[in-house]
Amino acid sequence: MNKTLNGSYKDHDQAKNTWDDLIATGIPRDNIFIDEEAKVVKVSVPAETEREILEIFERHQLH
Repeated sequence: MNKTLNGSYKDHDQAKNTWDDLIATGIPRDNIFIDEEAKVVKVSVPAETEREILEIFERHQLH
């Protein structure tokens, strides 16, 4: 079952770096969404990968 995780970002570079890291980890592009208006990165992943995504968010200081 997929879970959607959200991380708020401060600027576009922070969101782009997070996007790149998620892609490098193997997350499909279709599962990552950057909401420019709300300044949120949303990722839909299986529940068992939640910890890895949260570590990426932490690395890029998304809250």
